[in-house]
Amino acid sequence: MEFDLTQTDALLSTTRAVRKRLDLEREVPDQVLLDCLQLAVQAPTGSNTQGWRWLIVRDEAKKLALAELYRQAGGAYLAEAAKAAEQGSQTGRVIDSANYLAQNLEKVPVLIIPLIAGRIEDNPGMAAGLFGSIIPAMWSFQLALRSRGLGSCLTTLHLGHEAKAAELLGIPAHMTQAGLLPVAYTKGTDFKPAKRPPVEEITYLDSYKNPLR
Repeated sequence: MEFDLTQTDALLSTTRAVRKRLDLEREVPDQVLLDCLQLAVQAPTGSNTQGWRWLIVRDEAKKLALAELYRQAGGAYLAEAAKAAEQGSQTGRVIDSANYLAQNLEKVPVLIIPLIAGRIEDNPGMAAGLFGSIIPAMWSFQLALRSRGLGSCLTTLHLGHEAKAAELLGIPAHMTQAGLLPVAYTKGTDFKPAKRPPVEEITYLDSYKNPLR
């Protein structure tokens, strides 16, 4: 199988965390979500357990309740951080967009809660395996969204009130919420690669004392 590397590399390098450019007015069809989730569940899971589950939230009252939990957990912090951030810097833009999302979360057409079977409390040593069984699927889902003109971002603030969110959404006690994905079509699709350090500066050979550069 041969891939178009130009297209593949563009998809991988321009799938950004989208917040301000989410289209809050355009409807997201169920079939688009299901198509993207069908690709997401091709991701590997620990011991091939396939313990991922996906909770789609469209109900306006439940979206508002989730948004309120989100703001209770970190809304004030994000608002203050946005005021203090250096205007125009990459970090400043990220914080500003995160604050925007917090203030408008309930307006996003669809909120998706990725779930994984199991609880870290049962075995703290299983944390890497547990989240390693859902995060690859979440990223595949986001890549599939991007290829169809939609965007998202991984958010976790509501997990400060995970138990309340579980009660609100009827999530059973044995399931772990891995985050929250706001999903919408994007305003334009002209996303670009982010500024990152050269990988030679953050890569090491055989020992952390031996950087490649």
